[in-house]
Amino acid sequence: MNIWHLDPRLADDTAPVIDLPLCEVRLMDDANHPWLVLVPKVPEAVEIIDLDPTQRTQLSAEIDLAARALKALFKPDKLNVAALGNQVPQLHVHVIARFRDDIAWPRPVWGAAHARPYAPEELVQRVNTLRAALGAGRK
Repeated sequence: MNIWHLDPRLADDTAPVIDLPLCEVRLMDDANHPWLVLVPKVPEAVEIIDLDPTQRTQLSAEIDLAARALKALFKPDKLNVAALGNQVPQLHVHVIARFRDDIAWPRPVWGAAHARPYAPEELVQRVNTLRAALGAGRK
């Protein structure tokens, strides 16, 4: 039996927020954008099609929860949702709040600007805010 492990690059680039039934939700350490990464805790999952039907339904529900939390907290102009995996093959889904005046608008966030890491106290505050919103959304 294979055991699920978080890819080291995802671990380095993100901070843990909350564990949901399927996914570990993490905050991308880039203060340029409110940006969540959902990582299904399914060993060897690379593509969404690697999940069974029940897991795919759960992933959709958890993406919905993350998107609604970002929308409620940050009032973005647009939400971007993507599962690319070109650099990190482990299945993960980006949910990003976008604003017409953000540093990358209207382009994708990848490669548009250098990541701006959160200051330690800012990171703690952002994680706590997101954890509360995501936890409340599950009830």
